[in-house]
Amino acid sequence: MKISDAVNLLDALAQESRLSVFRLLVEAGPNGLSAGGISEELGIPASTLSFHLKDLNHAGLLESERQGRSIIYRADYGTMNDLIQYLQHNCCQRDENNQCN
Repeated sequence: MKISDAVNLLDALAQESRLSVFRLLVEAGPNGLSAGGISEELGIPASTLSFHLKDLNHAGLLESERQGRSIIYRADYGTMNDLIQYLQHNCCQRDENNQCN
């Protein structure tokens, strides 16, 4: 992962509502949630939620699938794991004991 990619992902998560949405979708697992379900769960108005979902999707943190009249949103675990690995890549390299806590 390039630093610019990590910055874009972290920027997408650096807002309270977007981070809450992403965390909720991580908790929801592979079944995901509809926009209405996310809105109800977090108390975010539909128009505001749409804006946040667009930003998370654009960053590559979400997957979406149309099911009938609803769109189901899921966290993109591959992207999330890539970001976590990027952040941990050089963990404790300068620690003489080479131990991460």
